Amino acid sequence: MKNIGELMKKAQQVQTQVNILQSKMEKQEFTGSAANGAVSVTLTGKGDAVKVHLDPSVVDSKDVETLEDLILVAVNDAKTKADDHQLAEMEKIQASLGLPPDFKMPF
Repeated sequence: MKNIGELMKKAQQVQTQVNILQSKMEKQEFTGSAANGAVSVTLTGKGDAVKVHLDPSVVDSKDVETLEDLILVAVNDAKTKADDHQLAEMEKIQASLGLPPDFKMPF
């Protein structure tokens, strides 16, 4: 970049694109699963839970701990999918603006 003005312009472009991405992520849903889909949890990109599915085969009143573990696995899987999607989209934004992939943004 040749001067501070160009740098500021790029920063504004990045911020605009990040705001758009955040808005999209709030509406997008990511589903994580455990036990070959017997347990699934759907989260928004913002992290709000919107749906839980439990196959009756995993519901055992004598083994609640296993069900709790499966739910945690499904939640974490959905969160990982959302995080991975957001990271990939951020890399696209950076590339479209000519920024290096390892460029760290302060926002």
